[in-house]
Amino acid sequence: MNIEQNDAVQARVSKYAALADPARLRVVDLLTLGDLSPTELQSELGMTSNLLSHHLKTLEEAGLAVRHRSEADRRRSYFRLAPGALEGLVPGREHGAHRVLFVCTRNSARSQLAAALWRQVSDIPSASAGTHPADRVAPGAVDVARRHGVDLGSFVPRQLEHVARDEDLVVTVCDNAHEELPGLRGIHWSVRDPLRLNSDQAFEEAFADISRRVHDLAPRLRAA
Repeated sequence: MNIEQNDAVQARVSKYAALADPARLRVVDLLTLGDLSPTELQSELGMTSNLLSHHLKTLEEAGLAVRHRSEADRRRSYFRLAPGALEGLVPGREHGAHRVLFVCTRNSARSQLAAALWRQVSDIPSASAGTHPADRVAPGAVDVARRHGVDLGSFVPRQLEHVARDEDLVVTVCDNAHEELPGLRGIHWSVRDPLRLNSDQAFEEAFADISRRVHDLAPRLRAA
Protein backbone atom coordinates (compact mmCIF):
# COMPACT_ATOMS: atom_id res chain seq x y z
CA MET A 1 0.00 0.00 0.00
CA ASN A 2 1.50 3.36 -1.03
CA ILE A 3 1.41 6.52 1.09
CA GLU A 4 -1.59 8.00 -0.74
CA GLN A 5 -3.63 4.83 -0.31
CA ASN A 6 -2.66 4.60 3.34
CA ASP A 7 -3.75 8.21 3.95
CA ALA A 8 -7.13 7.48 2.33
CA VAL A 9 -7.61 4.40 4.49
CA GLN A 10 -6.70 6.32 7.64
CA ALA A 11 -9.17 9.05 6.72
CA ARG A 12 -11.91 6.44 6.39
CA VAL A 13 -10.91 4.86 9.70
CA SER A 14 -11.18 8.26 11.40
CA LYS A 15 -14.65 8.78 9.99
CA TYR A 16 -15.89 5.37 11.06
CA ALA A 17 -14.41 5.84 14.53
CA ALA A 18 -16.15 9.22 14.86
CA LEU A 19 -19.46 7.73 13.70
CA ALA A 20 -19.25 4.84 16.17
CA ASP A 21 -20.76 7.10 18.83
CA PRO A 22 -24.61 7.27 18.65
CA ALA A 23 -24.72 11.02 19.36
CA ARG A 24 -22.20 11.84 16.63
CA LEU A 25 -23.99 9.59 14.17
CA ARG A 26 -27.21 11.47 14.94
CA VAL A 27 -25.46 14.81 14.36
CA VAL A 28 -24.20 13.65 10.96
CA ASP A 29 -27.66 12.37 10.02
CA LEU A 30 -29.06 15.82 10.83
CA LEU A 31 -26.32 17.57 8.86
CA THR A 32 -27.11 15.50 5.76
CA LEU A 33 -30.33 17.54 5.63
CA GLY A 34 -29.03 21.01 6.38
CA ASP A 35 -26.88 23.28 8.54
CA LEU A 36 -27.41 23.63 12.28
CA SER A 37 -26.04 25.90 14.98
CA PRO A 38 -24.64 24.39 18.20
CA THR A 39 -27.70 25.73 20.06
CA GLU A 40 -30.04 23.99 17.62
CA LEU A 41 -28.06 20.75 17.88
CA GLN A 42 -28.08 20.97 21.67
CA SER A 43 -31.86 21.37 21.67
CA GLU A 44 -32.32 18.51 19.22
CA LEU A 45 -30.03 16.12 21.07
CA GLY A 46 -30.80 17.16 24.64
CA MET A 47 -27.18 17.23 25.83
CA THR A 48 -24.94 19.67 27.68
CA SER A 49 -22.93 22.24 25.76
CA ASN A 50 -19.61 20.77 26.94
CA LEU A 51 -20.47 17.29 25.70
CA LEU A 52 -21.78 18.64 22.40
CA SER A 53 -18.57 20.65 21.92
CA HIS A 54 -16.57 17.45 22.38
CA HIS A 55 -18.65 15.62 19.76
CA LEU A 56 -18.45 18.49 17.26
CA LYS A 57 -14.68 18.78 17.69
CA THR A 58 -14.36 15.04 17.02
CA LEU A 59 -16.44 15.35 13.84
CA GLU A 60 -14.34 18.30 12.66
CA GLU A 61 -11.07 16.45 13.29
CA ALA A 62 -12.39 13.42 11.37
CA GLY A 63 -13.19 15.60 8.36
CA LEU A 64 -16.93 15.06 8.68
CA ALA A 65 -18.09 18.56 9.63
CA VAL A 66 -16.98 22.16 9.23
CA ARG A 67 -18.15 25.33 10.92
CA HIS A 68 -18.61 28.85 9.62
CA ARG A 69 -19.97 32.14 10.92
CA SER A 70 -23.50 33.35 10.30
CA GLU A 71 -23.86 36.24 7.88
CA ALA A 72 -26.73 37.60 9.99
CA ASP A 73 -25.17 37.39 13.47
CA ARG A 74 -21.37 36.99 13.55
CA ARG A 75 -21.55 35.65 17.11
CA ARG A 76 -23.45 32.64 15.78
CA SER A 77 -21.97 29.72 13.84
CA TYR A 78 -23.36 26.87 11.79
CA PHE A 79 -22.09 23.36 11.21
CA ARG A 80 -22.36 21.67 7.83
CA LEU A 81 -21.05 18.47 6.33
CA ALA A 82 -17.52 18.78 5.01
CA PRO A 83 -17.17 18.33 1.22
CA GLY A 84 -16.99 14.62 0.46
CA ALA A 85 -17.73 13.76 4.09
CA LEU A 86 -20.03 10.85 3.27
CA GLU A 87 -18.18 9.30 0.36
CA GLY A 88 -18.60 5.57 0.83
CA LEU A 89 -21.00 6.10 3.74
CA VAL A 90 -24.78 5.77 3.64
CA PRO A 91 -26.91 8.56 5.17
CA GLY A 92 -30.00 7.97 7.26
CA ARG A 93 -33.55 7.05 6.32
CA GLU A 94 -35.79 8.76 3.80
CA HIS A 95 -38.25 11.51 4.71
CA GLY A 96 -41.67 12.08 3.18
CA ALA A 97 -42.67 15.48 1.75
CA HIS A 98 -45.79 16.86 0.05
CA ARG A 99 -43.98 19.95 -1.25
CA VAL A 100 -40.58 21.56 -0.68
CA LEU A 101 -40.70 25.29 0.04
CA PHE A 102 -37.40 27.18 -0.28
CA VAL A 103 -37.24 30.42 1.72
CA CYS A 104 -34.81 33.32 1.84
CA THR A 105 -35.18 36.96 2.79
CA ARG A 106 -35.78 38.61 -0.58
CA ASN A 107 -36.82 35.57 -2.63
CA SER A 108 -34.76 37.08 -5.42
CA ALA A 109 -31.84 34.66 -5.83
CA ARG A 110 -31.04 31.67 -3.62
CA SER A 111 -34.58 30.42 -3.02
CA GLN A 112 -35.52 30.95 -6.67
CA LEU A 113 -32.49 28.98 -7.84
CA ALA A 114 -33.15 26.20 -5.34
CA ALA A 115 -36.78 25.77 -6.42
CA ALA A 116 -35.80 25.75 -10.10
CA LEU A 117 -33.03 23.20 -9.55
CA TRP A 118 -35.36 21.05 -7.48
CA ARG A 119 -37.84 20.85 -10.35
CA GLN A 120 -35.10 19.32 -12.49
CA VAL A 121 -34.32 16.42 -10.17
CA SER A 122 -37.47 15.54 -8.22
CA ASP A 123 -41.14 14.86 -8.87
CA ILE A 124 -42.00 16.35 -5.47
CA PRO A 125 -43.42 19.86 -6.11
CA SER A 126 -41.38 22.88 -5.07
CA ALA A 127 -42.05 26.56 -4.44
CA SER A 128 -40.14 29.56 -3.10
CA ALA A 129 -40.93 32.61 -1.01
CA GLY A 130 -39.33 35.40 1.01
CA THR A 131 -39.77 36.99 4.40
CA HIS A 132 -39.28 40.43 2.82
CA PRO A 133 -39.69 39.91 -0.95
CA ALA A 134 -37.86 42.06 -3.47
CA ASP A 135 -39.58 43.64 -6.46
CA ARG A 136 -37.96 41.25 -8.93
CA VAL A 137 -35.61 38.32 -9.28
CA ALA A 138 -31.98 39.47 -9.18
CA PRO A 139 -30.40 39.75 -12.65
CA GLY A 140 -27.37 37.83 -11.40
CA ALA A 141 -29.60 34.89 -10.50
CA VAL A 142 -31.25 34.96 -13.92
CA ASP A 143 -27.84 35.07 -15.62
CA VAL A 144 -26.27 32.21 -13.64
CA ALA A 145 -29.36 30.09 -14.16
CA ARG A 146 -29.23 30.70 -17.90
CA ARG A 147 -25.53 29.78 -18.04
CA HIS A 148 -26.39 26.41 -16.50
CA GLY A 149 -29.48 25.72 -18.58
CA VAL A 150 -31.94 26.43 -15.77
CA ASP A 151 -35.05 28.43 -16.59
CA LEU A 152 -36.31 30.83 -13.95
CA GLY A 153 -39.15 31.66 -16.32
CA SER A 154 -41.49 34.42 -15.25
CA PHE A 155 -41.22 33.77 -11.51
CA VAL A 156 -41.49 36.78 -9.22
CA PRO A 157 -40.65 37.14 -5.51
CA ARG A 158 -43.56 36.25 -3.21
CA GLN A 159 -44.39 36.77 0.45
CA LEU A 160 -43.93 33.71 2.66
CA GLU A 161 -47.35 34.00 4.30
CA HIS A 162 -49.03 33.90 0.87
CA VAL A 163 -47.23 30.75 -0.24
CA ALA A 164 -46.61 28.53 2.79
CA ARG A 165 -48.76 25.48 3.54
CA ASP A 166 -48.89 23.47 6.73
CA GLU A 167 -47.67 20.32 4.96
CA ASP A 168 -44.60 21.98 3.35
CA LEU A 169 -41.08 20.83 4.06
CA VAL A 170 -39.45 24.24 4.53
CA VAL A 171 -35.83 24.77 3.55
CA THR A 172 -34.37 28.14 4.53
CA VAL A 173 -31.45 29.01 2.30
CA CYS A 174 -30.16 32.13 4.04
CA ASP A 175 -29.13 32.83 7.62
CA ASN A 176 -31.31 35.93 7.96
CA ALA A 177 -34.52 34.09 7.11
CA HIS A 178 -33.60 31.15 9.33
CA GLU A 179 -32.84 33.36 12.31
CA GLU A 180 -35.92 35.51 11.70
CA LEU A 181 -38.12 32.40 11.86
CA PRO A 182 -36.81 30.54 14.95
CA GLY A 183 -39.96 28.48 15.50
CA LEU A 184 -40.12 27.25 11.93
CA ARG A 185 -39.61 23.51 11.69
CA GLY A 186 -37.64 22.42 8.67
CA ILE A 187 -34.15 22.33 7.18
CA HIS A 188 -31.57 25.10 6.97
CA TRP A 189 -28.93 25.57 4.28
CA SER A 190 -26.47 28.33 5.18
CA VAL A 191 -25.78 29.55 1.65
CA ARG A 192 -23.71 32.71 1.20
CA ASP A 193 -25.62 35.68 -0.19
CA PRO A 194 -24.34 36.30 -3.75
CA LEU A 195 -25.85 39.79 -3.74
CA ARG A 196 -23.35 40.95 -1.12
CA LEU A 197 -20.61 40.92 -3.78
CA ASN A 198 -23.03 40.84 -6.75
CA SER A 199 -20.40 39.31 -9.02
CA ASP A 200 -20.53 36.42 -11.48
CA GLN A 201 -18.22 34.42 -9.21
CA ALA A 202 -20.45 34.97 -6.17
CA PHE A 203 -23.50 33.75 -8.07
CA GLU A 204 -21.56 30.78 -9.48
CA GLU A 205 -20.48 29.76 -5.97
CA ALA A 206 -24.01 30.08 -4.61
CA PHE A 207 -25.39 28.11 -7.56
CA ALA A 208 -22.83 25.33 -7.05
CA ASP A 209 -23.57 25.12 -3.32
CA ILE A 210 -27.34 24.98 -3.86
CA SER A 211 -27.04 22.49 -6.71
CA ARG A 212 -24.95 20.12 -4.59
CA ARG A 213 -27.39 20.34 -1.71
CA VAL A 214 -30.42 19.79 -3.95
CA HIS A 215 -28.84 16.72 -5.52
CA ASP A 216 -27.91 15.39 -2.08
CA LEU A 217 -31.34 15.92 -0.55
CA ALA A 218 -33.59 14.84 -3.43
CA PRO A 219 -32.78 11.10 -3.21
CA ARG A 220 -33.53 11.19 0.51
CA LEU A 221 -37.09 12.44 0.07
CA ARG A 222 -40.11 10.54 -1.17
CA ALA A 223 -43.49 11.95 -2.14
CA ALA A 224 -45.83 11.88 0.86
